[in-house]
Amino acid sequence: MIHEILPVGLLGCNCSILGDEATREAIVVDPGDDVDLILNILRKHGLTVRKIVITHAHIDHIGGAHKLRALTGAPVIMHRADKMLSDHLDVQAGWLGIETPPNPGIDEPAHEGDVIRVGSVEAGVLHTPGHTPGSISLYLGHENKLIAGDTLFQGSIGRTDLPGGDMAQIQKSIRGKLYTLPEHTVVIPGHGGKTSIGVEKRSNPFVRG
Repeated sequence: MIHEILPVGLLGCNCSILGDEATREAIVVDPGDDVDLILNILRKHGLTVRKIVITHAHIDHIGGAHKLRALTGAPVIMHRADKMLSDHLDVQAGWLGIETPPNPGIDEPAHEGDVIRVGSVEAGVLHTPGHTPGSISLYLGHENKLIAGDTLFQGSIGRTDLPGGDMAQIQKSIRGKLYTLPEHTVVIPGHGGKTSIGVEKRSNPFVRG
């Protein structure tokens, strides 16, 4: 599997490009901005985008989705519980002092237990609310990887003081769903460097296993 991770936008959101080496089809996760850079990576590998997945509807993760869909025709997949956030991108843009991007809407709703497939790439959907009501994480079991969005970070967790955040809920999501994954699972958070489930279970100061 091809897996490119590039920080995009003002806040350095980790956008993941997941590609099938045989079919050259791809999933783009969290195209928050810098769509031209994302397209350059896709061209480098000869990939065609088939699905766009949003882990949660904060502007730094969803901001480029409308443009990427317009250029590729790929549907946007997101949990419906975050619609209240994507419907108010103007408010979020005001927090950062940036231009409001178009709301991409939801072409295909994501649900707990869904498997998003493109060629041989399979990503299982885990509904992990707490940072936002509709936060999801993507588990790529064959690759021993978890794309955690802003739920779990290296030595930290997603903030819960923004609208829709809930500390008890994010702790439940992490303990009940993420910490049950194999300890060798590599965690790709929404910002910053990689970690692993085992490391976070033992040392994360916010949520111990």
